[in-house]
Amino acid sequence: MEHISAAWLTEAATAASRQGPGNLLRVVLIVMVLGCVLTGWFLLRGYKRKD
Repeated sequence: MEHISAAWLTEAATAASRQGPGNLLRVVLIVMVLGCVLTGWFLLRGYKRKD
């Protein structure tokens, strides 16, 4: 098993920071959209007339 050097870890950290938010941003946006849809459905179902 080879030894992981500090230079390799530093390079990996800088490469990760260059890629941006990526998957986290996708998850946040999907949860936000689903939350808005569910909130709208919950609020609007109360306006249904029961004749």
